[in-house]
Amino acid sequence: MTDDLTPAERQARSLADLLSILELRELGTGRITVTGVDDVSVGVGTPHIDVYEGDSLKQPHNRVYGGQVLAQSLTAANLTIRDEHPGRLPHSLHAYFLRPGDDTLPIRFSVERMRDGRSFSARRVHALQHDRTILSLTVSYQDPAGGLDHHDEMPEVPAPEDLAPVAEKFATIDHPRALHLVGRPVDHRYVEGDITLQVDSAHAARQDVWFRLLGEVGPDPYRQASVLAYMSDYTLLESVLRRHGRSWMDPSLRVASLDHSMWFHRIVDPSQWLLYSQDSPSAQGGRGLGVGKVFTRDGVLTTTIAQEGMVRVKGG
Repeated sequence: MTDDLTPAERQARSLADLLSILELRELGTGRITVTGVDDVSVGVGTPHIDVYEGDSLKQPHNRVYGGQVLAQSLTAANLTIRDEHPGRLPHSLHAYFLRPGDDTLPIRFSVERMRDGRSFSARRVHALQHDRTILSLTVSYQDPAGGLDHHDEMPEVPAPEDLAPVAEKFATIDHPRALHLVGRPVDHRYVEGDITLQVDSAHAARQDVWFRLLGEVGPDPYRQASVLAYMSDYTLLESVLRRHGRSWMDPSLRVASLDHSMWFHRIVDPSQWLLYSQDSPSAQGGRGLGVGKVFTRDGVLTTTIAQEGMVRVKGG
């Protein structure tokens, strides 16, 4: 290994770092200038623009992990809701990844208060570096309400205790990606086997992954939603790659997230075991779509997630 930390120590440090970068600094309200953006609600000072700043997590490729900026953007929006409308929780978000982020720099978040109604609120967030938007997100909130209630059934899969952690597999490999996998604050356990080095299972456009945060988040539902957003970006495009027998070590691959949507049917604690059941309905034009459903261990559907990514094959 390239450092003296044990896998457990690396995971503990990455968990602490994750929780730290979700503690955003409030910068107040004021003018936010965004290069190349014509939307005057972002470029003009107004009491309905709230500004926050957060730090970035270091990555092997020096580009900000998409789940990080997604989670921080949701956190920034949450900060404008939770005190004024306590109990009004996020029910959906839609984000576009517009530019790669620089992990050596902090990120600034401008939050526009688009609407506060009797039971719904909406926020728009721009995540900024160098006065340029790297991610644009809209999120909607709703007060608790009754109504019709149903959800899809969870697929029958082995229990997480019957599957090996990915971190355990790569703990003794001296490679930057192996270090990154071992140091994640999330325990991933693949039903069909991971595709880091090669695709050993059938080339099917679906996979099931148990995952949980390696630590406690606490009872705050806003924090739980933000941490789940962070975790949701890790494996969702793998159903595209698995279908075509491509592993992450394929040197011809060029993969990047383009957008990300989440529907929070029921807010859930991400430190418990959750099943991320994923499939890819389509890939074409250098893009692939991944759709995931997150179930609790007892089979309750908590979240539906969709992401389209750039999936290019060099020379293909």
